[in-house]
This record gives sequence, C-alpha cells and structure tokens, in this order.
Amino acid sequence: MQIQFCGAAQTVTGSQTLITINGKKILLECGLYQGRRQETYERNHNFMFKPSEVDALILSHAHIDHSGNIPNLVKQGFTGSIYATPPTVDLCKFMLRDSAFLQIKDLEWVNVIRRRQKLPEMPPLYTMGDVERAMDQFVAVDFDRTFTIAPGVDVMFRDAGHILGSAGMHLEIQENGTSGPPLRLGFTGDVGRPNLPLNNDPNVLRDLDMLIMECTYGNRHHGVFDQVEDELAAAICETAAAGGKVIIPCFAVGRTQQLVYILHKLFNHNRLPDMPIYVDSPLAVNATDVFRSHLNYLDRTTKRVFMTDKEDPFGFSRLTYIQDVDGSKRLNGQTFPHVIISGSGMAEGGRILHHLRNNVHNPKTLVLFVGYAAKDTLARKIMDGEKVVRIFGEEHQIRCKVKRIDALSAHADRRELLDYVDLNSPDRLKHIFLIHGEEDQAASFKDALRSKGFSNVHYPARGDIYTINRAEWPRCTAASWSQ
Repeated sequence: MQIQFCGAAQTVTGSQTLITINGKKILLECGLYQGRRQETYERNHNFMFKPSEVDALILSHAHIDHSGNIPNLVKQGFTGSIYATPPTVDLCKFMLRDSAFLQIKDLEWVNVIRRRQKLPEMPPLYTMGDVERAMDQFVAVDFDRTFTIAPGVDVMFRDAGHILGSAGMHLEIQENGTSGPPLRLGFTGDVGRPNLPLNNDPNVLRDLDMLIMECTYGNRHHGVFDQVEDELAAAICETAAAGGKVIIPCFAVGRTQQLVYILHKLFNHNRLPDMPIYVDSPLAVNATDVFRSHLNYLDRTTKRVFMTDKEDPFGFSRLTYIQDVDGSKRLNGQTFPHVIISGSGMAEGGRILHHLRNNVHNPKTLVLFVGYAAKDTLARKIMDGEKVVRIFGEEHQIRCKVKRIDALSAHADRRELLDYVDLNSPDRLKHIFLIHGEEDQAASFKDALRSKGFSNVHYPARGDIYTINRAEWPRCTAASWSQ
C-alpha cells in the first residue's frame, strides 16, 4: 500500500491524499489550494496524479479547501463515485456552484489587466457545467454504515463534529495476498471541538493501526467557549455605542450558522442593542436552508434551546438574509450601527471584499475575525496587523479596529487533538501522519505525540509517498515525489 500526500501537506489548504491499494487508487478529499494568486492557479490546475486513473473519492466535508477541486478532477477525467454524508452532498451542491461563480468573477478582473498587457486570458478552473457533472457522481452514505469502495477496502464515516455532516473516515484495508486482520487506517478530516453549538461532539476514530490527522492548531489553545457570548456581546455593544458597524468575515458554512445561533440567543436575552444584523452571502443563505433540512444532525442543546418550541435557530426579528446584489450595495449607504456577516472567511473572494474596501478606513468600524485564515490571505494580513493591504488591486489603509475571537473555531486545539489521539494505544497505533497544519503548529504537536509514546510521527511534504508492506509491518518507507 502506498499513501501519497498531494495537498494540505505542510500547509492547511488543498487537502488531497491518494491511497494506492490492490491495484486501485482512492483519493481522500480534493480541496482547493488557497494562497498567492499565481501559485494557487497553477497548483489547482495541475494534479500530482492522473484523474482518469483514480477509482473512487471519499470526502470528509463540504468546505472548499477539502471539496473545491472536485469539478476540476471530473473535468480532467475522473469518472468514479464520490462518497460523502447526505448533508455534505447537499452543501456541495451550493458550495461548488459558488466556487465556480467566484472564480469566473475573479478572472474577469484579472483578464482585463491581462488584455491591457497583451497577455492571453486565463480560463477558469471549472465552470457551472463541470460542477453539475461532478454532482452526478456523488453517493450519499450516512454515519456509522460500512460501505465498500474497492476490493479489500471498507469505509465507515464517523461524525467529526466540525460542521454539519463532517466525517472522519475509518478504513479497513485487506491487502491482496495477506492474511490476518485488516489494517485499520483513520483519516480525521477536520476534527471539531466538544461543547460547541449546533455540532455533536467528535466521534473519535479508535483502535487504529495508522492515522492521518489534521493539526491546524497543534500548538495553540483556544479561548474558553463559555466566554464567547460575553465577548461577542461586549464587542458589538461597544462598537454600536461609538456609532460604528461590525464587519465579520465569515465562512458561509458552519461558522455563519453558529454566529446566527449565538446572536439569536443574545437577542432573546436582551443582551444586544436593537440593531439590524445582516447575513450578506447567497451561499450562506442556501447553506442555512440545508441546515434547516437536516435538523436531525444538530446537537441536543440546539434542539432543547430552540426546537422544543419549534423556534427557528437560524431566524429572528432583527436578522435579514441578503441574496441580491442591490441589497448588498445598499448596506454601504447605512450610517447607523449594524452588523454585517459576509463571506469569505479568509477574505479572498465574495462580498466581504466590498465591505472591507468601504469600511477599513473608518476608525469606528470593527472588523471581527471568528475563524482561521491561511498565510498570504487578506484576512491573515489584517489579523497580523498590516497597515496597508490590497483589495481589488488597490491599496487601502487599515484604520479600523481589529479583533479576533478564536474560541469559535470549529477546529480542535492542541489539548483537544491530544485527547483525540489518547483514545488510541501507542502499542497499536504505529504511524501518525500530520497534515493540514503549518510547520510551527505541527512541530510542537509532533513532539507532544512522541512524549506520549507515539514514536512514528511523520510530517510529510507535498508529494511525499509512504509505502507500507504488511509483511514487514510496522516498517514504513518514504520517498519524495518526482514529476
């Protein structure tokens, strides 16, 4: 068996892991890489493998850094099934369409410049037609059901607690010509956090021989979620009292619904001013409808707080969802205090760019970050305190207030990741591969795992190939990828 790490290797975007077993190629995830424009364009266009040779794809959840390159995979010849949970399938219908739309709109601006420079235009990574063809290949499989994706390879989804429908993957692999029990491989996807609103606590993958694990926050502890409501209410009240507005770059799927849930509670308890809140994102509107259609996947607290009285967790009197462009533009003329929640969370596309362009110069404005942002993204630059940023190709001075609330993160922190691994024994779990984490996070987490007795902890580079021979288990050999 070979495992090749094609994406989210020593970074947090573009998740792609290719397993070759019994003459079949199985791809775990097919996400978009996000970073510098030219590098992003080239990486996403060019796979490390031939898409036509991939037999099946398993998807942990709908976030674009995990799912966003699927239409391009299909466009380039992949014809196999794409396995995901029912909510993930429904979310991908909207998220992949939105991704195609944003790419086309983004390239319109780029190609204006390229035409002026007498350069050839850049085509989009994929089109709406490619998205629709890809959706035809999805197969919905619920949690805790075993399904076979290739000879000798059985899979079960476990609730990862990250967003609606997110799954860890438990693979049982029987290599041809071997006897004895199958090798048990776990793939965490993105690990959620316990006690967050909406999501169930993570159902930990256990009794594993090998684990491919995210480490986004392997060297960081989040704030205590119990304080989030107080912190959020204080930030909004202070900004409103000063006559300002709150701009929240926010992931349309998962984080937006969490924020709406919390703000709904705060309004019900009279802890916020009587001010309007806008969710300005067509994708978030559609995603929220998916949440409403899968209420059985939400946690017991949500059902107790809202659904006992048949109250909509995602709607209240001061909340307005905006889909049309004119409604979004009208927000620019509003001078009274209000809150705008808009995508994307990393501020790399979507309507949030317009709101930032129109408001970052105003000292009364608060730009509030409630999630992770990768290196080189606009959100990360503002988070890191850069005083001048480029938005739509133009420089803008950052004079607004900037705040970050990381306790809302849907990613497990260092302590929670270690607790996750602790439910497996070092005597059995012989290899751990750390992905979806930058070097400073992975290095510390790797040391922590080794101190707990997990001796073989790897941090593969992009393209690295690990070969596992069951006859020589637990021996594992590594090689770098060469094109």
